[in-house]
Amino acid sequence: MAEDPLRVALLGYGLAGRVLHRPLLEAEPGLRISHVVTADPERREQARADLPGARLLPSADELWAAADDVDVVVVASANAAHVPTATAAVAHGKPTVVDKPLATTSAEAARLVELARDRAVPLTVFHNRRWDSDTLTAQALLRRGVLGEVRRLESRFTRFRPAVAARWREDAAAGGGVLLDLGSHLVDQATLLLGPVVQVYAEVDRLRPGARADDDCFLALTHAGGARSHLWASMAAPWPGPRLVLQGSEAGWAKDGLDGQEDALRAGLGVGPVPEADGRLESAEGGTPVPSIPGDWPAFYAAFAAAARGQGEVPVDPADAVHTLQVLEAARRSAEQSQVVALG
Repeated sequence: MAEDPLRVALLGYGLAGRVLHRPLLEAEPGLRISHVVTADPERREQARADLPGARLLPSADELWAAADDVDVVVVASANAAHVPTATAAVAHGKPTVVDKPLATTSAEAARLVELARDRAVPLTVFHNRRWDSDTLTAQALLRRGVLGEVRRLESRFTRFRPAVAARWREDAAAGGGVLLDLGSHLVDQATLLLGPVVQVYAEVDRLRPGARADDDCFLALTHAGGARSHLWASMAAPWPGPRLVLQGSEAGWAKDGLDGQEDALRAGLGVGPVPEADGRLESAEGGTPVPSIPGDWPAFYAAFAAAARGQGEVPVDPADAVHTLQVLEAARRSAEQSQVVALG
């Protein structure tokens, strides 16, 4: 007999909560959104239309008062609220997903991870870009060993939004900025593919008139194994450049175009495979196309649902998110000091 779905409290119903997490949660049969928490009356009305069976609450305090009616928690609020909200969820013993970044500082993130371990509460981070088509394909190539010794990774998440928007993601005081936003994905993918980082050099800028947070950055990472990553994130880049490149001793591989799953969700097309362009493998013998593995964001919540029932590991070890934040903090110090920064 099938188990009843776990009841999910979704905190935050903006872009992350409504457009990204909601359809992925709805697509996972082991989970059911039972509560939505948002202080914004318009977003509560939107949640009422989207999720007629969910209970709508204006504050997290009201959720904790009804904590027995909830099995798991998904934190999709503004960055500055991630740690206090997740801390309360863990204190109530609820398996918890936190949208990236886990925290705005690595010290806060480490304390949250320690609390979850002490309480034996599953805690994970929504580093969903691990399940992008390009990253899955890159992992498959590394497993096959066709590139030889990988010496360099190049990765870009760049956009062209020349006008500064009036939202918290564009406000450094609210935990915004491209380094913490897109940089979290870039560093997480680079460490997933090439291992932990030991040195960082970075350039972090505000390029657009009126920018209230960094909107352009470049990171050069040295990994413990000796390989290097060159990472770009920008809101002010008219030319996107190649999405992902791996250079090895035997061959190189490149893939253009950002994974299409987010665009599909934004367009209301739902969850499912998105067609992706092929990459290309180049070696001394010439070039060949490499079919792209389809992206699979639903795999995140499938793994989380199992982990919440004690049937497997969380999809992303939160310690990885702490390391990502340490790298991003080193990048900010590097940009401020114009020098290479070593990680302990």
